[in-house]
Amino acid sequence: MDSSKFREDVGKRIKAAREKANLTQADVAKKVGMNINYFAVIERGEVTTSPENLAKISKALGVDISEIIK
Repeated sequence: MDSSKFREDVGKRIKAAREKANLTQADVAKKVGMNINYFAVIERGEVTTSPENLAKISKALGVDISEIIK
């Protein structure tokens, strides 16, 4: 799997978990202490973020990180 496909898949899983939790992008960004624009590009799969940020995002969404990066 190439890195762009991985980023897109991670972004889709983050978005699905966020919507399931009935949270907005702004809600999640605030919970993790991240700029909303940066969170949005992660969710769209446009950038690769650190494992630490993925851990914070998964915690804010109430899912295990393995659900995000599987």
